[in-house]
Amino acid sequence: MATTTIKVPDIGDFDEVDVIEVLVAEGDTVEAEQSLITLESDKATMEVPAESAGKVSKVLIKVGDKVAEGTAILELETDGTDASDKTEDTPAASEPAEEKEEKKDPAADTPETDTPKAAEPAVTKATDHQLYQLEADAEPVPVQSIDSEGHRLAHASPAVRRYARELGIDLSGLSGSGRKGRIMREDVQQFVKQAVSQTAGGGTTAAPAAGGMGIPPIPEVDFSKFGEVEEQPLSRIKQKSGPHLHRSWLNVPHVTQFDEADITELEAFRKAEKAAAEKAGVKLTPLAFLVKAAAAALRAFPNFNSSLKPDGSALIVKHYINVGVAVDTPNGLVVPVIKDADRKGIFDIARDLGEISVKARDGKLGPGDMQGGTFSISSLGGIGGTAFTPIVNAPEVAILGVSRSDMQPKWNGQEFEPRLMLPLSLSYDHRVIDGAAAARFTTHLSGLLGDLRRLVL
Repeated sequence: MATTTIKVPDIGDFDEVDVIEVLVAEGDTVEAEQSLITLESDKATMEVPAESAGKVSKVLIKVGDKVAEGTAILELETDGTDASDKTEDTPAASEPAEEKEEKKDPAADTPETDTPKAAEPAVTKATDHQLYQLEADAEPVPVQSIDSEGHRLAHASPAVRRYARELGIDLSGLSGSGRKGRIMREDVQQFVKQAVSQTAGGGTTAAPAAGGMGIPPIPEVDFSKFGEVEEQPLSRIKQKSGPHLHRSWLNVPHVTQFDEADITELEAFRKAEKAAAEKAGVKLTPLAFLVKAAAAALRAFPNFNSSLKPDGSALIVKHYINVGVAVDTPNGLVVPVIKDADRKGIFDIARDLGEISVKARDGKLGPGDMQGGTFSISSLGGIGGTAFTPIVNAPEVAILGVSRSDMQPKWNGQEFEPRLMLPLSLSYDHRVIDGAAAARFTTHLSGLLGDLRRLVL
């Protein structure tokens, strides 16, 4: 027997990634490609598999540890073939677990029939970390039909989703006890135990509410009864961003403050500098001025550049300003981040905006391009509209919506004169920001946009 040290493979640009699950214990026998641990970054969940079969002799990490590429995970006794040198070169080891599952079995998350497989009457695991055992004479657990989309997008690791699917448990309505509400293997076990207990006692087992959080689900409707229909799958970006938006909407008490800024002089200045900008190799758009002005306003109102602690006990005020800018792409909305926006000039911001927009539309944004945002801007000015209510990009506490500018008559004290007005829509977390602070923020921002000289003060 030879002992191989399994290490964390190449996981991209992440220096530290949280270990959220350790899927094996000392003494366990594992197969090649069996998942050993689950890692979670800000943007993805991935599993590290065993590159060969063997017996776990020692586990070197635990849940909650932070690891990086090359960190030792465990020691594995093998039949003599040392595959440790291949760990870093194994493409499958560095893929997000969801993508690896799709490649191995594209239909893994789709039930073969309308009625899923019920939990077996007796299930045992002959390991020291035995999961659970049902009585041999217990009735099968009645479960609801698995909604493959809701199940696959549940806040759980791929291993837990597979485990639940094997038992016929739909995760879309389960609440998790793990970090950030993650559904753990123990949560699935507890649900099964409760279901078996209720069934054994003569009761009926109610499936978890698909809506979650006590919200009744929207009933399914067969629209084909009324005419021809077509089912179009959502893009992967929309499938990933949808739960985040829903979570933000449910957890953040939204209020939106509407205002408008006079950008007549700003637009005249922008057009005057257009040739100089092109000579410098940048496209000077109104959005560059918005990012710069928003950064200055965040410096003046630091509470807008903060995050509320999950337990609501304190405010984390950030001393750096990174502005996320929503970019519309063919596959959905993404929010790349302009780092240190308060320290950059207009041309620098315009150059950054041009680069991230191209990368976003080409699908080449990396995890680092979308991390670290402290405030977001969603601009619909190039499309239309007069106002809207953007959803706060939690854990941020505010987001600025911008609509299309239009020429309006404004009274200057003696007469009406045409002024180019820009509608602003500031949505904010009312637990952190009150209405008076929001009005002061938009007033200050409007003043900066109305007189660019104030940006240098």
